[in-house]
Amino acid sequence: MQQQLLPGFAVPPLPTLENFVAGRNLELLETLRVLTGGNARERFIYLWGEDGSGKSHLLQAVVGAARAQGMNAICTRVPAECAGFELVAFDDADQLDEAAQIELFNVYNRLRDGNGCLVASGTLPPTQLAVRPDLATRLGWGLVYRVHGLDDAEKTAALVAHAELRGFALPSEVSGYLLRHWRRDLPALMSVLEALDRYSMERQRAISVPLLKELLEKAP
Repeated sequence: MQQQLLPGFAVPPLPTLENFVAGRNLELLETLRVLTGGNARERFIYLWGEDGSGKSHLLQAVVGAARAQGMNAICTRVPAECAGFELVAFDDADQLDEAAQIELFNVYNRLRDGNGCLVASGTLPPTQLAVRPDLATRLGWGLVYRVHGLDDAEKTAALVAHAELRGFALPSEVSGYLLRHWRRDLPALMSVLEALDRYSMERQRAISVPLLKELLEKAP
């Protein structure tokens, strides 16, 4: 079964700091709120963690919050796009070639000298990155946070809470099946849950594992 967005599935909402399920990342979330509020003492933050842990969500959320405060902000993976911005959220800093690493190093220096802010991400902490030593050093100069992905209990709690907001109770066997047989990142899980709610109303059937299987089998 291909695990992709099914026809009719809800497009996940825009990432915000408010709709990020914090789990064990409460301190990090508060730090990012302070940064985008304009009162941060530390203007450089590096996030690391495994794929699907929520790093990209947080970077996009930081940019959205900063823009709401009137800041000129961008979320990108291309150093050349960073010129002129006072807040840069840079995703996948560990995936750059040599030339792009030099460009990001220069972006860091420009932001530092101009009172700008940088929030960057990678899969490993700065000391373990396979990048130029001078760039790794820069990325490690500010605050460094590991982004902890949600465990199954936290994901289940988030799904149950989302179901309650939509006005239905989510059976434990349904959430368990979904975690075992679908993509495990929270936006994808929420999208399936919303599609399942609509599907159950269209078919006038109670939400159950057989109904979920029937929905998932419609994946191309």
